[in-house]
Amino acid sequence: MLGAKLFALGFWLFQEEAAIGFDPISMWRSMAWPARSVVVLLFIMSAWSIGVMIDRWIAFQQARKQSRIFAPAVAGALKDGKIEEAISIAEQNKRSHLAKVVTAGLQEFQAHQASTEISGETIEASKRALERAAAIVHAELKRGVSSLATIGSTAPFVGLFGTVLGIINAFKGISAQKSTGLAAVAGGISEALVTTAVGLFVAVPAVWVYNYFTSKIEGFDVEMDNSSSELIDYFIKRSQKGKK
Repeated sequence: MLGAKLFALGFWLFQEEAAIGFDPISMWRSMAWPARSVVVLLFIMSAWSIGVMIDRWIAFQQARKQSRIFAPAVAGALKDGKIEEAISIAEQNKRSHLAKVVTAGLQEFQAHQASTEISGETIEASKRALERAAAIVHAELKRGVSSLATIGSTAPFVGLFGTVLGIINAFKGISAQKSTGLAAVAGGISEALVTTAVGLFVAVPAVWVYNYFTSKIEGFDVEMDNSSSELIDYFIKRSQKGKK
């Protein structure tokens, strides 16, 4: 019901645009500084969220691209028992989330293998190294993504704060001019509508992209867990061959 009334009010104001000048520049000039501050804050939040979106999109694309090159190459090296070559391949694909995790496990395994025979302690140490690396990579992938959730949840309330300021100014206009005509409430109503619209404009994309990135990170986590499990299986098979 409230939404329908606001829509009707906005349509009414739009019809009067020619007479009063409800273009963006005119509305900005008619806004008081508190409402302008709200709009500026919302645009800063929007710029931050766009920056995070671009940064994470590039990072995820590079991780995916290098992982497609890294996975078959390192699998071939390990199949031939060339751990040093596998580590070298991983270091050449440092942007790959899989390479970062696998490198930690291979280096830990290689360090123990150089000093003693392959044992259960060696495999456990490699497993812990893989888990630590996976946790670090997860944090790197998630960097900045939580801010999208914060912006998505708070931007509508920031816009609502501007809406309240606009309504207050509309009542001030009525009180000052002793009239309820359009001229008396135009400035306040424009503030209310603009800040509400900007708040939603900032919040909706942030929530959408946050959910998308969260699903991508979950997919990366599954890939890292699978790679860690496969690498541990490889170490176990290698240790069994060494005992024969």
